[in-house]
Amino acid sequence: MPAKEHPVELIAPDISAYKAGNTGVDYVTTMDSGKPGPHVMINAVTHGNEICGAIALDHLLKNGVEPARGRLSFAFVNHAAFHRFDPKAARFSRLVDEDINRVWVEERLDGEEDNTELRRARELRPIYNTVDHLLDIHSMGTLSPALMLCNGLDKEVKIAREIGYPGHIVCGSGHVRGKRLIEYTPFNDATNQKTALLVECGQHWARDTGTIALDTALFFLRAVDFIDSDFFKAHVIDSEPAPQRVLEVTGGLATETDDFQFVEDFSGLESFTNAGTVIALDGGKEVRTPHDDCILVMPNPHARKGMRVLRFARDVNPS
Repeated sequence: MPAKEHPVELIAPDISAYKAGNTGVDYVTTMDSGKPGPHVMINAVTHGNEICGAIALDHLLKNGVEPARGRLSFAFVNHAAFHRFDPKAARFSRLVDEDINRVWVEERLDGEEDNTELRRARELRPIYNTVDHLLDIHSMGTLSPALMLCNGLDKEVKIAREIGYPGHIVCGSGHVRGKRLIEYTPFNDATNQKTALLVECGQHWARDTGTIALDTALFFLRAVDFIDSDFFKAHVIDSEPAPQRVLEVTGGLATETDDFQFVEDFSGLESFTNAGTVIALDGGKEVRTPHDDCILVMPNPHARKGMRVLRFARDVNPS
């Protein structure tokens, strides 16, 4: 089935006022409460066409958010890609040279390769090395319900449950090339208490995605005790979310050809009772679910050869 194109219902904010910041790194701002506490950070526009995070950070900054303790940092990560965003060609500003969310491998960060995203990662790396709790705000290509992604370490699941939003926690990678920021060594370490979570807030440009990004940031800041209840209540939209569901990633699938098509217009979180159900054709070859009670996570209808096209998962606590 041909990939569906989605209308752009969100407006990318002007972030130029945040370029100077106060950290010596462009588009990074840190607020220090002057009181003991952790360093908490929220990222936006890790991918330049995922504008919901920029909307959320712009809202928080314009409305005077301040940490109740410790330090709070905001980063517009891939600002170079974001500044290329054009609603008439909305899919094509994801990156400049490569996906910055695949470069978090020490050998690459310490190496001699050079491109736009690696330079930016090296600028941000010293800041991330000081962060105790990170929320990385993203969005998806389909109209999937929002997802909180983590690697599955106990400390990550614990804080995701404390945040309590959005409604699905997805644990595991699904065989990504390189490493995402949430897999960067200081965070993906069971011997410390640092955490990094990635939230997928919904379809990239759907109107609700901007709201979900802001709500997730507010629930996150409340969970780490960084904002007072009055600020939370004044800005949150979904103040009483439903109980969360935890999914475990059982594997990932990369396309073998440029001719990959799902048999239906899957959005994500579709469940298949029986193993062997045909869900797609890859160059005419049938793609089947690998196990019973298989759940599709983040199907990518625009995947090209060699790209990850979906994750398979199962419900950790099925009813």
